[in-house]
Amino acid sequence: MFENIIAQPAAQRLREDLGAGLLAPSMLFFGPPASGKGTAALELGRVLSCGEGGAWNCPCPGCAKHRFLLHPDLLMMGSRAFAGEIAAAASVYRRESGHGRLLLLRSARKLLGRFSPALWEGERDLGRLNPLIGALEDDLDRLEAAGGAPNGDAPERREKLGASIVKSAHKLEAEGIAEHIPVAQIRRASYWGRLAPAGPFKLLLIENADRMKDEALNSLLKILEEPPERLKIVLTSPRREGIIPTLLSRLRPYRFVKREAPAEAEVIRRVFRDSRDSGDLEAYLDSFLPLSRDALYPLAAFFVSSAALAALDSFRRRGITVLPEELVALGKHCAPIAASSGLGRPAADNKAIVDKVLGGAQDFQIRSLFSHFLAAVLDLVSQSLSGVAMKPRRILYAGLWKRLVGQAAAAVGTWNQSPALALDRLVSDLKNAMAES
Repeated sequence: MFENIIAQPAAQRLREDLGAGLLAPSMLFFGPPASGKGTAALELGRVLSCGEGGAWNCPCPGCAKHRFLLHPDLLMMGSRAFAGEIAAAASVYRRESGHGRLLLLRSARKLLGRFSPALWEGERDLGRLNPLIGALEDDLDRLEAAGGAPNGDAPERREKLGASIVKSAHKLEAEGIAEHIPVAQIRRASYWGRLAPAGPFKLLLIENADRMKDEALNSLLKILEEPPERLKIVLTSPRREGIIPTLLSRLRPYRFVKREAPAEAEVIRRVFRDSRDSGDLEAYLDSFLPLSRDALYPLAAFFVSSAALAALDSFRRRGITVLPEELVALGKHCAPIAASSGLGRPAADNKAIVDKVLGGAQDFQIRSLFSHFLAAVLDLVSQSLSGVAMKPRRILYAGLWKRLVGQAAAAVGTWNQSPALALDRLVSDLKNAMAES
């Protein structure tokens, strides 16, 4: 058991706790992104349902369903990035059919599982999302059928089907995955957890639980206080400290570490059948996105310098000639970065700013890219202001950028607002806030 968790001491702890019959009702798997937390939780669910020792290749019906992430005793929740992993899995499937088919099915079902009827019954958004869910389900049905059909896994068909799955999955992730888990879904998951399992145990997996809002946290606390006897709950988080103490006190923690480069390369070789010289799994998965994180950096620089220019124009229109050095610093630091990447001079018009950012970021069709873009914006603001003497206005500027960028992130991640509207509002708010400070 846990053969697929490489170079993680937490896997050995889980084996020992299982062997001693000491597995806790509720657990926290914490550690950096791409360290195997989610994979370990899914493997735990499979092992708990197995009646024959828990080996990965166990032929029992429970293990077969868990390997394909189709077991009725498994429920997955939480916001996370899916696009890079699904695209990487599709690349494997294009090269080889057997291992690649299972990898692609599992990768896509990690996303599709977030739309279980157990979580979405009665949700108004479900009607809007049903065509996207149906399109991905149809693609996965074709992928399963391809293994047994004559010429079903011919190279040209693998190429076409892999591309269709990636497209369907990316669109569903962009339209349907919110940054925060709605409290209604936590309540439905709690109800699901109290129903009798089909096998020995149910497993509820909540990834990035540190992103939950207070109302959802309070609802989750109720089931953690009195967990059903045949339910195991696994929360994941990048940091142990990201979980509030009242929840943390009811969770047994398992720490996942950042693997050394050789171990990361071994994961990539074994899982994605790729021997390229890459010692960072997260960067490897990001390399399959249509736009890299590095490509967002100049766009973020253009955005920061343009917002600064818009505020400067506001000062000048009012006849103010002595401009805040903090505002000037934003433009001086960021404008050359944008210009050197061919983005031209900063713009002061909202539409021109938003159109250029959206064009360069492919309209943020990959949801995770918007949060990466905003993180780059805040990083550039910090760099720009670091060269300015520590004064009240510098603290004020840093705070207002952090607050307003956070509001834009919430507008897209929580309220499903389009990135275009969120960016337009962000430019206006930043311009007004900086001009009035």
